[in-house]
Amino acid sequence: MPVIKNDKIEMPGWCELQSYELVALSPNEAHIFKRTHPNEKLIIGKGKCQIRFENQVVLGENGTNLNLTQEDSYFEITEVMQETIVIRMCGDWPGETSSGIFTVSKSDAPQDGGDPVDYPKETNFDSHYHDCDEYWILFEGSGTAVTEGQSCQVEYGDCVATGMGHHHDFPQATEPVRAVYFETLLEGRKRSGHLWNHTHGKAQPDLKRV
Repeated sequence: MPVIKNDKIEMPGWCELQSYELVALSPNEAHIFKRTHPNEKLIIGKGKCQIRFENQVVLGENGTNLNLTQEDSYFEITEVMQETIVIRMCGDWPGETSSGIFTVSKSDAPQDGGDPVDYPKETNFDSHYHDCDEYWILFEGSGTAVTEGQSCQVEYGDCVATGMGHHHDFPQATEPVRAVYFETLLEGRKRSGHLWNHTHGKAQPDLKRV
């Protein structure tokens, strides 16, 4: 089950990301996120808001990335200045390699340096693998994602969960995509970034993470 649909959020058993939600807020709204897991993260997908957490108040804008580190801490959106989308991730991961926002759009002349594929491509996104697990959560647009050799139509709120060593790709964007990416702790050879068979050696996927 590599793609978790927005209307049925049930993460595979191997996932350290155990739940997620997208919260859309309008100006003058407020929202409290009650703690549910040992690790929690907020990323602001778009908009502008004020966030209170761990006795701090910060301005949340596109790409703001916050982690709860204290057991009794919580997130609270105290003020919304612009239409805002908040992506919340919860689980029990031992560490993080990287996280943030990426975009995918259709290209008139698609090309990339990734591994060769046998399916149609309309984007410059590369087919690659990682020495860690990675999650994509869409908050804008739609298209076709490929992971573990399977393709799936994805849209707002869907999560693509890819285990260590499995190739994944975003070959088609029906509408321009903006999504969160979240990579957990490096394993195996512990190489960061996008890895390709033709450059870094043949992928050795964890077959239990599907």
